[in-house]
Amino acid sequence: MTLDPAEVLALLAIVGSLELVLAAAVMLNRMANRRFRRRLRAIYERAAGTAAAGAVNMRRSLTRTTSPTPTIDRVARRWLPRRERLATRLARTGRNISIGQYALTSIAIALVGASAVTVLTPLGPITSTLIGLCAGLALPHIVIGRLGKRRVAAFIDLFPEAIDLMVRALRSGLPVSEAIIDAGREIPDPAGCELRLVESGMRLGRDLEALLWDIAKRIDATEFRFFIIAMSVQRETGGNLAEALANLADALRRRRQMRAKVRAMSSETRATTMILGGLPIVVIGLLALTSPDYLRPLFYDKRGYFLDALAIGMLITGISVMNRMAKFEI
Repeated sequence: MTLDPAEVLALLAIVGSLELVLAAAVMLNRMANRRFRRRLRAIYERAAGTAAAGAVNMRRSLTRTTSPTPTIDRVARRWLPRRERLATRLARTGRNISIGQYALTSIAIALVGASAVTVLTPLGPITSTLIGLCAGLALPHIVIGRLGKRRVAAFIDLFPEAIDLMVRALRSGLPVSEAIIDAGREIPDPAGCELRLVESGMRLGRDLEALLWDIAKRIDATEFRFFIIAMSVQRETGGNLAEALANLADALRRRRQMRAKVRAMSSETRATTMILGGLPIVVIGLLALTSPDYLRPLFYDKRGYFLDALAIGMLITGISVMNRMAKFEI
């Protein structure tokens, strides 16, 4: 079977546009967080490096769960790239999603997407397979990312109240470990669920700071890192931990208020992004209902495939740029 040049160009344009958008997003994210991650890595290696290295087996026993697809999990762990990062993203959602289930879902979406494109469009089998593969890789990644961000946002909203509970416990004379455990019992999930893991880890003899850094890896919230660093500095230099945590809780509340103000100020930009991003789709849908012959060259002509790929790439690029403009780091 010979490939049509226009079809190849359209496919290359789609793949190239997606790669450019992803590369730009990754580059901007790395530039923004490089300095912070370097400083955080230095603090982590100094404070918890030896404890974390000596407790690898205990950590595995704490995080081990019964998977409904053990065979697929073993195959996925062997062949999937960045397995640890994927496991961390799945754990961040707070749901019992194994790597095997994630892989099966991706394969199912890829098969359904390729079959739908083959049946509903005049595209060839190779192009349909590649489009289905892109859908199978992108959709689960986006859904897992959104679930994780939603859970982290809920954790951040509850964390100042959890710190207040710790401050009250410390002022009443309890040690810091008991204060964290009591806060985990009183505060709702997801903050309470994460803090309650400290109790399970300490029963196995693990260090408190190492347990907190494990939670920080899974939650990936700057506010929780502030909390761990404040405790580490207080333990090294001394001082009133309750007063330091009370100041931290007040700073986190101010940070939350500032983030809400920024979100309100950028609401116009986000609304504009939604309108401009959805307008081409709405117009194409209306034209498909009222004048289907007008759009026929875009779906049945070889030159139309190239224009479709170019339009999709420009639309994705524009939405990505506007989303970056509407986001501010607080």
